[in-house]
Amino acid sequence: MCGIVAYVGNRMAGDFLLNGLRRLEYRGYDSAGIAIHGPGDVHVTRSVGRIQALVEQLGSNPTDGSVGIGHTRWATHGPATEENAHPHLGGDGEVILVHNGVIENFQTLKSDLIKRGYSFRSATDSEVIAHLIAEGLKVASATTADAQERCIQATRWALAQLRGTYGLAITFRDHPNFLLATRFGSPLVIGVGQNEYFVASDASPLAGCTDQIVYMADHQLAVLTPDDFSVSHRDQGQVNVQVQLLETATEDVSLQGYQHYMLKEIFEQPESLRNAMRGRFDDENATSVFGGLNLTPQQMRGVRRIILTGCGTSWHSALVGEYLIEQYARLPVSVEYASELRYRNPPIENDTLVFGLTQSGETADTLAALLETKRKGHRTLAICNVIGSSIAQAADGGIYLHAGPEIGVASTKAYTSQCCVLAMLALHLGRLHNLSFEAGQQLISALKQAPGAVQEALHCNEQVRQVAAKYKDASNILYLGRQLNFPTALEGALKLKEISYIHAEGYPAAEMKHGPIALVDAQTPSVFIVPQGSTYEKVIANMEEVKARGGPIIAVASKDDPHVEAIADDVIHLPDVDPLIQPMVNVIPLQLFSYHIALMRGCDVDKPRNLAKSVTVE
Repeated sequence: MCGIVAYVGNRMAGDFLLNGLRRLEYRGYDSAGIAIHGPGDVHVTRSVGRIQALVEQLGSNPTDGSVGIGHTRWATHGPATEENAHPHLGGDGEVILVHNGVIENFQTLKSDLIKRGYSFRSATDSEVIAHLIAEGLKVASATTADAQERCIQATRWALAQLRGTYGLAITFRDHPNFLLATRFGSPLVIGVGQNEYFVASDASPLAGCTDQIVYMADHQLAVLTPDDFSVSHRDQGQVNVQVQLLETATEDVSLQGYQHYMLKEIFEQPESLRNAMRGRFDDENATSVFGGLNLTPQQMRGVRRIILTGCGTSWHSALVGEYLIEQYARLPVSVEYASELRYRNPPIENDTLVFGLTQSGETADTLAALLETKRKGHRTLAICNVIGSSIAQAADGGIYLHAGPEIGVASTKAYTSQCCVLAMLALHLGRLHNLSFEAGQQLISALKQAPGAVQEALHCNEQVRQVAAKYKDASNILYLGRQLNFPTALEGALKLKEISYIHAEGYPAAEMKHGPIALVDAQTPSVFIVPQGSTYEKVIANMEEVKARGGPIIAVASKDDPHVEAIADDVIHLPDVDPLIQPMVNVIPLQLFSYHIALMRGCDVDKPRNLAKSVTVE
């Protein structure tokens, strides 16, 4: 993995490939490469590092040609080297491809191919596919003389032997007039233009190039020429795909004057929350409505248990959902790490709904957990941000966040949008059970205040920057909160770890005395999330315990708080809001704190080391 682009048409492919790869940088990568059909040959250029290194290397290599493929790689098999970068060549160079995903049986296939006389130049699993298709060309030559059909047969023959996941864009040295694209478990989309077609891992590279898109499904194979495209399915033969309107605009994937995508996306949260709620309130019935759940009210009322599963930031928002659904709908909720749920084999009752939470809709662990529970006959739903993603296609229904593209690797607006959607889900389920009309109205009123409250919270940016300057050299930071603010503490700690590389841990504030208090000293700041509420006095007492041991305290508190100033070394004041929306508001200064510290430490804010935006490997 991590990003694929391809082009076939009548203009120079190089411009789209390079611009497309830049727009896929957010997915995380350590090397890049492109292959373009030029006069008489295919020109392959690969480099280690950022896209700019590839651009510099292309200075001495030709890029003329109207058919090409490109790739950004995040190392899985073999280190980040030019030999391991994509595109990879099969046979004597007659097959050129780029691959996302993981081939689980590549060692067995590789051993067999070596016995057949194939030589390997890389340590990747992807090169196996290229050689396998080259071998398939030999097999197909005995059954058809048509060049295009022979390439299709060879590809299908190779795919049948793969075990694992793949998204592939394939071109053939001797046939420069078409491309093949196929997927299983790794996303691919097709952009439909005028006498030109585009392929990409997601819609972001297509913005500004075309406003029509096709979301490919598993086991589909597309044949693209400058004049037309067709899609067939492994089991169904030729299929009629739906060409949809691409809603992503060029400005959605540009910085628009911000220094980094992460900062832009932090400041987009008031609007992303409005988009998450737009059209989803039924004020007359004091409830929320979702068009994609594909369940009748009677079926929803029959649900007796909810499982929320996700990874990383999505797991934290799921914890928020657990609190809210249990409180307002009085339904038991389990929050599961998706990577563990897949293999745990827990008992799940028939009247259980399983929600998979993911920003990208491609998170491998979450997809695998959802598919496993679906295989057992349970109803599976998705809460995700990317239309047409693998999880959106695999689930029985779901809820889109409508947060817009999230480019920064460290998720911000997707987290608050997930919290918002889960709050609306708690309202929806609550009104089907015991939540009164008046209580439903109050929750709707609170939710509608969230965008404005987040907008007000963003005014703390300069103050947060000053606080960050004090603690940028810390080696460890603790984050502490109670109830709905415990997941906020976890999320704040994760953000700091992700982009500044400072070790941080989140805990329920009361758990501090059960071990973590041993870490408290003058060099270890503690961030307390302490808004007004039912556990306010308890958290104040925990702050006193840290102060007594000489630990610096940063408090995130309500703006009219009368007590915190006397205890904390630094206080960031936020609007005093309903507990329902506290997770969306209180996380804002924590996101900004991580951003400013990372910037001051010279870290790559949008592309932190070792991380990928779309985690498509287990």
